[in-house]
Amino acid sequence: MKSVLFSDINQRALMPSKPSKTRGWMKKIGHTLVIFIVVLLLTLTSPLLGIAQNPTQLENKIDGFPVMLDGKPLFFIRRGVSSFSAEERANTITRRIERIAQNDSIPVENLTIEQLPDDNSLYLSVDQEVILTLTEQDAKAYRSTPEVLAQQALQKIQFAIAQYRQDRKPEQLLKNIIYTVIASFAFLIISFAVIKISGKLFPFIRRLIESLTPGIQIGNVEIISSSKISFFWLRVLRIIRFFVLFLLLFNYATFVLRLFPWTRVFGESILGYFSQSLELVLYSIGKYLPNGFVIAIIIFITYYLIRLIKPFFTAIERGNLIIPGFYTDWATPTYNILLVIILAIAAIVAFPYLPGFNSPAFQGISVFLGLLLSLGSTSAIANVIGGIILIYTRAFRIGDHIQIGDVIGDLIEKNFLVIRICTPTNKIITIPNSSLLSSNVINFSISSRELNRNLIIQTTITLGYDLPWRKAHTTLIEAALETEHILKEPAPFVLQTSLDNFYISYQLNAYTNQPNLMVIIYSELHQNIQDKCNEAGIEILSPSYTSLRDGNTTTIPENYLPSDYVAPPFRVQSSDNPENNTL
Repeated sequence: MKSVLFSDINQRALMPSKPSKTRGWMKKIGHTLVIFIVVLLLTLTSPLLGIAQNPTQLENKIDGFPVMLDGKPLFFIRRGVSSFSAEERANTITRRIERIAQNDSIPVENLTIEQLPDDNSLYLSVDQEVILTLTEQDAKAYRSTPEVLAQQALQKIQFAIAQYRQDRKPEQLLKNIIYTVIASFAFLIISFAVIKISGKLFPFIRRLIESLTPGIQIGNVEIISSSKISFFWLRVLRIIRFFVLFLLLFNYATFVLRLFPWTRVFGESILGYFSQSLELVLYSIGKYLPNGFVIAIIIFITYYLIRLIKPFFTAIERGNLIIPGFYTDWATPTYNILLVIILAIAAIVAFPYLPGFNSPAFQGISVFLGLLLSLGSTSAIANVIGGIILIYTRAFRIGDHIQIGDVIGDLIEKNFLVIRICTPTNKIITIPNSSLLSSNVINFSISSRELNRNLIIQTTITLGYDLPWRKAHTTLIEAALETEHILKEPAPFVLQTSLDNFYISYQLNAYTNQPNLMVIIYSELHQNIQDKCNEAGIEILSPSYTSLRDGNTTTIPENYLPSDYVAPPFRVQSSDNPENNTL
């Protein structure tokens, strides 16, 4: 019993585990996270690529250079002092404030405002260390007095240092970690709820839309079914769900990053960079919106025009729609030609509205492509025209047994450029359509398909005048009826096509409904003609055979001759007395 139990456990362990239900929503959250990271990298690298460089340079020239602490600007330095530029002053003050903020032994209350006795300028100091000086030039730059400016700077520095130290206290960091855990659980629970509820709600909405929304029909032809309409709205709902998950992830990430002082600047800058990038994108889109709207209308009309005409040609091809004078095998090529024409017209109309249409590079590429096509497509255009002519003249279709010049075989492929023929020896021969216009095309299959007339295969033998013609006719017809794939009805028949000097030409005509097997039928027919003529004692002396019959053995094989057959002797006769001079 114990061994059976362990065996069952081992088998269960070896069996492939079913995917858990949680994998589905975890996969969706993972996809959202990947897209969020990509968008985040794009938004964060946009300032590095130069999108925000010019505005920053203009801001520095107008507002000055910022004094920073923990990634936040406290105030701006607009004037230099002596040999120090405004940028050097701002960087030096920033380093001093950071050093004081990191030293918890220095109380923020020790920051004081002092006055230089020499020129009455003010400066901020702590424990006899000067942090910054404020001159009359600085006050004029802000249109204020040195006293007011010094008091404002002191308050901002004290508040920033106090906040800097508060954010790095262990109890505050522990509190932020707890907030991060709570936010993470909240994000996962809300995301799971969104995915779970939408997963159960979307199929119901799709069924509801499918039951309430009828399909789009023109006459008896359904252009767009109700299931496709419901599937389209289902895709829209899934896109909305994705954006909801993306916003949840974005808010969660910015909230967590702003909790900790080391990532707060990064978290606060995400929204700024994202807004800046989004503003640039929206500005470009808004600027291009009129042209894009025209292109959208062209695409919309083109798409639904193609969707409108396709069911008609499909119905014609299937035989559901009959138009007098329009054959079913014209449906697909006509649809393809109209498709190319519609797309070409749409491209020509939309071409001027494309981005960069008026740029020299775009125009140069257009001229180059036009020249390339005009020089290299002469033969291709000739083949396309030839293919169109052959299609609408209905010279052949796929599967027909045809002959073009010396090439004979089954047609296996045809398009607007070439056709391909498979010969009886399984050789594939490709023939350009342009060359077919100057060649005779023999189709062995079209008569039985369109005229309801079976193909007649013909072969000719020549027999002597000493053979009764009725016997020759009967023998040849029997040989035809013994051949496989030769039809008994209509019955084979024989025509005497010529009365030559030494022989008569007998042409055997037999019906077949398998023109693709002509090589095999001819071979078997010739074999049967030999057998039947030998059985009837008929010598086939064609195309030419000369002999002295006196003393010569017959040409019929020995197995068809009687057992007492003896070759006739030579006969020599004298012109004076023929009866007494026989040898």
